[in-house]
Amino acid sequence: MSRLTPEPAGTPRGVPAAPGDLLANLLKEAAKGHQESFAQLYDATSSRLFGLALRVVRDPAQAEEVVQEAYLEVWKTSTRFDPDRGSALSWLMTICHRKAVDRVRSAEASTRRDTSYHQHNHAVEHDTTADAAQASLEAQRVRSALAGLTPVQREAIELAYFGGYTHTEVAGILDLPVGTAKTRIRDGLIRLRDKMGVGGS
Repeated sequence: MSRLTPEPAGTPRGVPAAPGDLLANLLKEAAKGHQESFAQLYDATSSRLFGLALRVVRDPAQAEEVVQEAYLEVWKTSTRFDPDRGSALSWLMTICHRKAVDRVRSAEASTRRDTSYHQHNHAVEHDTTADAAQASLEAQRVRSALAGLTPVQREAIELAYFGGYTHTEVAGILDLPVGTAKTRIRDGLIRLRDKMGVGGS
């Protein structure tokens, strides 16, 4: 992996750019079609994105594919990056996380299709069928409840509970203070519980 040494265009001589500013500048240059800037952006961030993808999909080969898909989207949509709405790294990792979650959901859908086929073509004990049906209903309830959260709450909950990240790691990914990340997760859980009709005792 190559080191990022050149200063981005517009950086005063003798004043090193902060990492976040450097990534933002590389992303802006990539948006203009500069392949070298995109390559440097990839070198600087791909290990972080791979780690994120691996924690979601749990398989190195799948994680590599997710990262490639993420960077393809970054290359196509880099003009949409708005530094006023968040850091370049946060934007990249959000795209990667979305791709990883899509990959997991696709795999789950395929598994459900296979399970459905076997249930219809093989004799299955009644209690096994009932358990599978209950699990499917619970998954549908969770997905439906997640859809009712605000986008920022849903993002924090997915990272913390589907991505397996700690509150501190969620804060880093979303470029937020730890306290803010904890608040989003807590409020999201409260709303999720209410949406699912789970009363507190």
